[in-house]
Amino acid sequence: MPVTAKATRSEVQRIPATMQAAVYHGKNDVRVESVPVPQIGPGELLVRVHTCGICGTDLKKISTGSHSAPRIFGHEIAGQVAAMGDGVKNFEIGDRVMVFHHIPCGNCYYCERKVFAQCPTYKKVGVTAGHEPSGGGFSEYVRVMDWIVKKGVVKIPDHVSYEQASYIEPVNTCLKGIETLQLKDGETVLVIGQGPIGIILALLAKRAGARVVTSDLYKQRLTLANSLGIAETIDGSADVISEIKSMTEGRGADAVIVAVASNPLIQKALDATRPGGRVLLFAQTVRSKAEFDPSAVCMDEKTLLGSYSASVDLQNLSADFVFNSGIDLTRLISHRFPLGKAIEGLQLAANRQPDSMKIVISPGLAWHEERK
Repeated sequence: MPVTAKATRSEVQRIPATMQAAVYHGKNDVRVESVPVPQIGPGELLVRVHTCGICGTDLKKISTGSHSAPRIFGHEIAGQVAAMGDGVKNFEIGDRVMVFHHIPCGNCYYCERKVFAQCPTYKKVGVTAGHEPSGGGFSEYVRVMDWIVKKGVVKIPDHVSYEQASYIEPVNTCLKGIETLQLKDGETVLVIGQGPIGIILALLAKRAGARVVTSDLYKQRLTLANSLGIAETIDGSADVISEIKSMTEGRGADAVIVAVASNPLIQKALDATRPGGRVLLFAQTVRSKAEFDPSAVCMDEKTLLGSYSASVDLQNLSADFVFNSGIDLTRLISHRFPLGKAIEGLQLAANRQPDSMKIVISPGLAWHEERK
């Protein structure tokens, strides 16, 4: 998608009273409806949404009905500043921005220990399109609250598209996982799962100096990973454990990343890891029970790790990677849906096919028609 230059003040000040949004009403019940454009207060921004990626956590909330209704989900947001509350500094109407929906307080017990995702303030969502704050990116406009404006809004350079910029938050979460693994140069990392997140994890592990091997059941995904520079792949329908051991002199990988929400893969990941190695759980976000051999952790001294959500300390690094790495992350996008067809996009994302990768809701698809 082409880069859209900064809009003029007159273009973005035409703010309607109502807008379209994909509203969650309960388990597997989302409807495109007309809702009021959110009002902003002092220190806040109103951002017109151009692109919002569909995240697995959005799908989990919708499929389980775990949250009260109504809500408007969507948090991988890139768009344009449409209005500013009193006291806002460092932004102008028309600025192209990416918005984080969580920002920690910086002062609590968890922030002092840099476990930001457990901070009570971090758990509060500071971006909304109305109803209970839940991100709101599956809409035309979002209200960005003051503590997010101060530390969680990133300006998009002119050479970067909205779609590329919408990856900053997911890249941040992946970068946090890679840092949790504390990879050493030359270590072998197996990434199980090559959806969009799995590929980003593989790219960042390679950037950290690791030898990266990936596996997936869909050959199309391995082909895409290969085209982005991940040379070594294993067909997920093969004996992945034997394959990775044969590639590492019989030891197994130094680290394995589980980028698929499948609890049975935890044991397989442990089996694919060398004694003294590490396993990172990245996709196990639904509370449940899993079976694995605890002697792998005790006797074989394998470490089981987890990583969840983003880190405020990694905002600059993640933005720099998205803006300047030279990797076109928009190649991971397989489908773009206008807001009016958001339900179709969510259904496809929840029922992935071999040719479906990142799926985005794109209110900005209509912008060019407006300007004609």
